[in-house]
Amino acid sequence: MLNSPDIRAVVFDLDGVLVDSTEVMREAFTVAYAEVVGPGPAPFAEYNKHLGRYFPDIMRIMGLPLAMQEPFVRESYRLAHRVPLFDGVEEMVQELRERGLGTAIATGKSGERARSLLEQLGVLHLFDHVIGSDEVANPKPAPDIVLHALALLGVPAANAVMVGDAVTDISSARGANVAAIAALWGESDEAELLAAAPDAVLYKPKDLLAYCGW
Repeated sequence: MLNSPDIRAVVFDLDGVLVDSTEVMREAFTVAYAEVVGPGPAPFAEYNKHLGRYFPDIMRIMGLPLAMQEPFVRESYRLAHRVPLFDGVEEMVQELRERGLGTAIATGKSGERARSLLEQLGVLHLFDHVIGSDEVANPKPAPDIVLHALALLGVPAANAVMVGDAVTDISSARGANVAAIAALWGESDEAELLAAAPDAVLYKPKDLLAYCGW
């Protein structure tokens, strides 16, 4: 694993990187599908392939009704208390902060929902900025959300990294000329992520500290 000696900021994806939300998303998606589409198995496996994107964009890609967003968001809020941080995430982010790095989140969620979840988990204060896909013109895989994070942090792309668990994250980082780091401690598709040729691969949160040279 190569390391970069001059990292001044880290931009994180949220789901699958900082929080383990797969089961809650599965339940929320299943309820939304049943309410809007009707009986039958909800195609969560296909939905899961598009994680990192904004929910309305995923609905368009899958040819599903945008009306699914309202019950999906409702159920996501209702079940948010069941979403934990991944082991080691809080300690890792605290270490970054203590060493003076800027921290931001660039998520496929709406900004309001992301901030609500992080506040509930008691870690919102660990991030300088939390940006949702509804708060930029073009969500991931476009680079807008990463570029916006860098602008808010006041850090050039050469001194930042993006940590994500989906190909959309890698694409967004590449478009912003930021080092793209793949996080593999969640349920991401390792083969698919490696095929996207990230600049580094991390298997546990504390690996990011080693990448930073500590």
